[in-house]
Formats: sequence, C-alpha cells, structure tokens
Amino acid sequence: MPAPAAYIYAEAVGTLSESGRSVAQRRRLEVTGVVQGVGFRPFVYGLARAQELGGFVCNDARGVVIEAEGASEKLDAFAAALIEQAPPLARIAALETSEIEPRGEREFAIRQSAHGGERTALIPADIATCDDCLRELFDPSDRRYRYPFVNCTNCGPRFTIIRAVPYDRANTSMASFELCDECRREYEDPGNRRFHAEPTCCPNCGPRLSRPLEDVVSLLRDGKIVAIKGLGGYHLACDAANEPAVARLRERKGREEKPLAVMTLQPDRLVELESDEDALLYSAERPIVLARRRADAPIAASVAPGNEWLGVMLPYTPLHHLLCADFAGALVMTSGNLSDEPIAFEDEEAEHRLGAVADAFLSHDRPIERRCEDSVVRAAFPIRRSRGYAPAALPLPVSALAPLLATGAELKSTFCVVRGDQAFLSPHLGDLDTELAYHAFNTDLELYLQMLGVAPELLACDLHPDYLSSKWARGRELELVEVQHHHAHAAACLAENGETGPALALVLDGTGYGTDGTIWGGELLRFDLTGFERVSHLEPVPLPGGEAAVREPWRIAAAYLEWAGRPVPFPEWSRVRESLKVNAPLSAGAGRLFDAAAALVGVRERISYEGQAAIELEQLAGHVEAEPYVCREEDGHIVGADLIAAAHDDLAAGRDRSEIAAAFHEGVALAFAEACERAGEPRTIVLSGGCFQNLRLLASTRQRLEENGFRVLVHRLLPPNDACISFGQAAIATYSVTPCA
Repeated sequence: MPAPAAYIYAEAVGTLSESGRSVAQRRRLEVTGVVQGVGFRPFVYGLARAQELGGFVCNDARGVVIEAEGASEKLDAFAAALIEQAPPLARIAALETSEIEPRGEREFAIRQSAHGGERTALIPADIATCDDCLRELFDPSDRRYRYPFVNCTNCGPRFTIIRAVPYDRANTSMASFELCDECRREYEDPGNRRFHAEPTCCPNCGPRLSRPLEDVVSLLRDGKIVAIKGLGGYHLACDAANEPAVARLRERKGREEKPLAVMTLQPDRLVELESDEDALLYSAERPIVLARRRADAPIAASVAPGNEWLGVMLPYTPLHHLLCADFAGALVMTSGNLSDEPIAFEDEEAEHRLGAVADAFLSHDRPIERRCEDSVVRAAFPIRRSRGYAPAALPLPVSALAPLLATGAELKSTFCVVRGDQAFLSPHLGDLDTELAYHAFNTDLELYLQMLGVAPELLACDLHPDYLSSKWARGRELELVEVQHHHAHAAACLAENGETGPALALVLDGTGYGTDGTIWGGELLRFDLTGFERVSHLEPVPLPGGEAAVREPWRIAAAYLEWAGRPVPFPEWSRVRESLKVNAPLSAGAGRLFDAAAALVGVRERISYEGQAAIELEQLAGHVEAEPYVCREEDGHIVGADLIAAAHDDLAAGRDRSEIAAAFHEGVALAFAEACERAGEPRTIVLSGGCFQNLRLLASTRQRLEENGFRVLVHRLLPPNDACISFGQAAIATYSVTPCA
C-alpha cells in the first residue's frame, strides 16, 4: 500500500492565565486518509482519555472529526500522538487543526457519524484474520469457537461489505444483522478490541453458512468440486493433490493449462520461499504469491502443468482457516468463473454460472457488495492488484481540477477514478471482451462511483477503436482525452514514482494500438505526461493469420525465419504462408518476438493462455549464463529477426536449448539498452509492459541501463501489465488539463 502522504498540521497556540497555568482550550481536528474501519475512533477515544481531555470523535463523509478540550500541553501531546501512534492499518493523509470556543466538557465520547457534505472518506481494504481472532476461532472455551465470521477492529471485511461512507454498520451489508446483547456490550466497551468494530458478530447474531462445514470437507475429500463464497466473490475449490479432481475442474471451467492457485496452511511443503516472498505471503493483504515450486510438492501435476512457479496463498478468512485446518491438505482455490469471465459474487448469479462446474455450493447470508478477486504478486510487484490492496488510493504527482474517470484497456481490465490528487484504481475486472465482462465493467463502475461520491467531468480512454472500454467512454457526452496505449504504460510507471518527466520509457508488451494504426509493443519513447516521441522500436513482423498467430506462435517464428533467410522447419508453413497475402497485420510487439523464440526452440508452438510461451521460455533460460545475441538497429528499428536467426543457427549446431533461451533474453536486454544509450537523454528511464513480468529480462535490462548511467524507475505498486493502463491514462489526462502543467 502507498506510504502516507505529507501531514498538514496547523498547531493552535495555548494561552496562559495570570498564574501561569494553561487555560482550557478546545480544538477541532479533521483527519483524512484511511481512518475509517481501521480502529481509529477507539484509538482516539483511548488517547483522549489518557490525556484527560473532554470532547468527542466521529466519522463524517471526509474522514474523522475530533473536538478535544483540555490543557494546551495535553492537546499538543494528543495531536502529536494521533500521528505517531496511529493504528497500524490507518493511513493519515492530512491533519488540519483549528481553535474553537471551549464548552467546558470533561468527558470524551464516540458520537454517531455526521452525515452530509462531499463524500471523500477513504475506504479500507479487506484485512486478513488477525492472530487474536484466530485464537478465539480455535479455542473450544470461546463463544466464537469455530464461527466462520469472527472479526474485530484489526481484521475482517471492509471494502467488500461497504455500501456508502461514513463507514458505519448501517452502511454495510452487516446492517441486517442486529447485534446480540453480548456483542453489543463488546461494541460499546472502550477496553474491548471490538469497540466500534462495525462487522462484529457472533453465532447468535451474525451470518450463517448454507450447510455444515463437515459436509463440505467430506465432499472435498471425495474429489468433488465446491463453489465457496468468499470475501469478494466465489472460489472453485478441490483437493489439490487429487489429479482426477483437478483435471475435472479444468475441463468444466474451460481452463486448459493456466496455473491454478493453491490455498494451504503449509506453504513450505509446496514452494521454496525467498524472504520477500515469505513476508508478502504472511502480510495483512494475504495475496497469492508466485514462488518456485518444490520438486516434491504433494500436489497434482494438473495444478500448474509445465510451470516451475506455483501461486500459493494462506487462508485469509475464518472460513478458509476452518476449511484448511479440517481438510488437512492443500486446496485448489481458483476464481469462481469460467475461463476469462468476471468472478461471480452474487448468489443467484453464482448458481447460474457455476452450476455446471461445481458439484456443491457453500454459501452464506452476508451479501458481497463489491466484486474483488485475490491479488497476485511476483517478486516486488503485483501481477494482479485486487483484494487486500484495492481500493487504497494512489497519489498522483498533480491534482485534478475536476473529477476524472479513466476506462483502461481491454485485457486485465481496470478503471481509475481521480479525485484531487488521489487515484482510485478498481480491483481486477478480467478481460473486457465479452458481454458478461462488459456488464461487470458497467456494474462495478457504477458501484465504485457511488461509493466515492464522484460524478466524472472528464474521461480518458485508449486510442484503440474497438476496445469496449473506449467505446463506453466515446458514448458519453463528456470531454474525452484519448491516450496511446504505450504512452499510458510509461505514464503509469512515471506517475507511480511521483514524477512527471521528461524521461525515456522502454515499454515491452504484446499488443497496443499505435498512432499510425499498426500494432506496437516493442517501444522506446521519449515522453512526459503531455506527450511522447517514438524514438526506436522493434522492426514490425507480419502475423500470419492475425489472431491465429497469437494462439500459434510457430507462425510468428516462421515469419521471422523466412524474413531472416533461414529454412522454416514447421510442416504447416506451406499452407499458412498464403495468409501473408490476405491476413497478416504488422506487429512490433516484443511479446510476439518472445513467442517466436519459444516456438523455435521447441518450448511451445501453441498456447492456451496469454503469455504461456514466454513464461516457459523464461523458465528454460533460468539462471543459465550466456553471452547475448547481437542484433542491428536500422533507421530506428531494432531488427528482432537477427535474434531469431542466431537462435536458429545455434539450434542447428546442437547448442543446449537453455543456453539459447538465455542468450536470447540477454540479446533482447542488450538491444534495448543500446537503443537507450543511442537516444542519450533524458537519463531517467521507466520500464513498463507485460514483458517486464519476466524477471530475467527485467533484471538484465535494468542492470545494463544502470551500468550505462541511467536512473531506472520500475513498478512497485502497480502491475507492469495492462492493469496499470487506466492509472497512466488518468495521470496524462489530469496533467493535460491542469494549468500548472
């Protein structure tokens, strides 16, 4: 999550009586940031009582309002402690203080929330079950023993249950669950950790499961597939060690080979965790962490076929903890959808869409207000930013004069709402290329705007004429800023690092609509947030059969080989070659170059999910050392065919395939690093695009650039893939209409 912004703190100066003692003062403190739903009011209450102050604290539409009365030195200490001792989940953006007329109050209270005014309060993300609640969950003497919805001020659902701000129980999906007497006493007890914990409940007054948990565990042990209602949607679960069950899940879900996520209480049995991966796995956000699979991992081969990496996560709700503990093994826990569809989160919708996939359902009667998939993290950056991170605001380097909405890209779709200098990126929506996905885009956008209290006055979208997100934007009667795809990538990385340029950008991905109407994707740009210049790029290659070439990378390898004057080893080429005359759009995408290399060395001639060939080529290269292949640059074009020709020649000479894959990776990194050196200035460069999810390519490119004296900026908070596009669009649109720009 982003670090807290700079504090705004205007200190009121105390006055002294004739005797030199402090006269009672009253100060109004308005706190903004993530201060609702994180135990901030109980914290303020305890702090005020410790300083012997009178007054009150309450939520309002902007954040938290405090009026505190007492001796000036105690008020000073109180204000300092608000910042220095804030609850760990709080993120204070600003603290504004003013002196008001004393009222003679001696007692301090938590008041009912103040309504009205502009809704700018920040909503916290969902938080994994804390250790205290876990102790209760498994303590037979506790009244919440084995209760699947145990939570407190320090953990539990937030974003996925909220309907509106302020964050009060009445504004959440817990509103229909009236607190029992015992829960009410805890809720009103300043010494209890459930003091004003809005989702608090127990077996007597809270949500209930649709069926006994032991029945579900028996079904899972019998190899059945169960649809399970989680925090932000449904999961499809089965025994991760049961090969027939996993294969059946794949067949029904329509997910041929793309790896499935696994939930476990014993991640060390499945993967080899580096220290940073371990920290992410156990963080409060509880993302899926991609880590290297152990050779002896006790899971079915179909969980991640042909992949050395495995997505693992710990249980993050009480229900998940109970399931994992009772099942006593690893569970596949994948999104409740058919392949590439949005995750199902409403009960009737889930039964309709997943009825042919799941053998049984485990639901409950607490509504999910907002769809939110599990986040996925690799190394130091997210691949999918969703549960645990959304809807945390990301700061923009400039402030928008009017509310703004950026609609993002087609694949890995997100949208971004801008209010002032804060950008609210939606959770992952999936690929926006079906009617169901487009409906989800509209529904989720409406809910997001309602939650934030924003009515956009400016829109930003991708240049592509056929993206559904862009068509949506063009259909609105609002000012529109159209942003080139790779400029948005570059801007996202730059703005994420708090800068506005100028800078260079290496943007390497599979596909993006260029200003000349062709397919871009291997780009060196000189840019800032107002515009860009295309300095250098990969030489475009024809894609025989158009989209068919993306699904069958051997076609691209054949086109490169023929271009390079090398024999084509693929038997079907004589037939497919005819498509060069009728359907072969030119592509400068780096992703297609990696696909060609993967097909050539026999890694993957056909793919079943995006990036599969490149992922397996990276695995083949591993940490093998190899001198880079060398390629030419002609008239600003990087001749990728030289890399394919070199790989072909080495393959024919009998060189080890892993060495060829390594030399290819190093060759790509060298070619683009040399192009940057030829560009010269500026000496700051950003790296973005889905190809930089490849850790070997990222590390090698970064090292070469830094050795040449470049200052390199990379993604830390946002995915390098198309999920960051909406943030980049928002940064460009904000900057383009701001006078100081």
